[in-house]
Amino acid sequence: MLDSELPLSRTVTDRAADLRRDPALLDRLIEQQDSRVLLVSSGKVVARTDGRRPSVVWFSPAEAALRAPTGSLAERWAFLGYDDADRIPGVAVTESTDRTPPAYLAHQVPDPEVAALPADARWVPLREIGADLSARDAGLATAAVALYEWHVRHPRCPRCGAVTYTVQSGWVRRCVADGSEHYPRTDPAVIMAVVDPDDRLLLANSAAWPAKRYSTLAGFVEPGESVEHAIRREVREESAIVVGDVEYQGSQPWPFPASLMLGFRAHATSTEIAVDGDELADAQWFTRAELHRAVAVGEVILPPHTSIARALIEDWFGGELPAGPQPDAWRDSVAATNAGPAGHADDGGA
Repeated sequence: MLDSELPLSRTVTDRAADLRRDPALLDRLIEQQDSRVLLVSSGKVVARTDGRRPSVVWFSPAEAALRAPTGSLAERWAFLGYDDADRIPGVAVTESTDRTPPAYLAHQVPDPEVAALPADARWVPLREIGADLSARDAGLATAAVALYEWHVRHPRCPRCGAVTYTVQSGWVRRCVADGSEHYPRTDPAVIMAVVDPDDRLLLANSAAWPAKRYSTLAGFVEPGESVEHAIRREVREESAIVVGDVEYQGSQPWPFPASLMLGFRAHATSTEIAVDGDELADAQWFTRAELHRAVAVGEVILPPHTSIARALIEDWFGGELPAGPQPDAWRDSVAATNAGPAGHADDGGA
């Protein structure tokens, strides 16, 4: 079983979902200058990266509105939650307080070029820094990115095509024509460390990736399908490997745009690989020694630490693998290929 503290699964805040139905909540929190606002745009957040550890930049509502002028559209704002009462910054867990914990808001910026940022801050992809953020920042940034990836992709009613508007503090869209309500979607996807009877690990290179980029297999769960069946189907479709037993390892959200990655260890009952050249360009079995050497010399570039794919690989390996001579190659290849092959869960899985 993987550590429950996967990079984008961490959170120390209370989403306070029971408060979202208050129609005055957002307006009230925007007026409170001790509210903290995260700016989000196209999978990126405003962060500082010049220190030992990246951190999200938090603004007051007035600063957010001034630095990122997007008008007064309600759907540009969302309520993310409150600090847990025992985790208010600067207050010890054993120390009682009457202070109301600060509220966290997200403010979406359609055009990040117009945002006037502090000199030491910049727009940074969450997938690039998610593993290095604090638990609080990672949890809130993941929620904000996921929420606004959904908003920008679903401006109209799927039933009648009419315009929708936001309600419930940014977490629901309501149709202006028929009044139907629509909620943020999450697409379940399986990602699996496939091992053979000799405990070798199967890694693959997607046809859409540079030649040295390898990862675990992954794919979306189809309608009417269990996750176990999805694992066996995806592995056989892509590599011809037959999978028997599967073991759940852990999960994390992957808001690029709307996946929930369900991680598994899958035990192969066959070892003969055959890739179709369409979805996968190559797939190989690796022993621990072979993978360590290939990564160290740059023959294999593994997914970044933000992804559950890296956690699955290193859990099998038994520790952290070397960075290799090309630590930025995965990030650069993601940018070049616009997040990987169509129809597949992009968590670094092939």
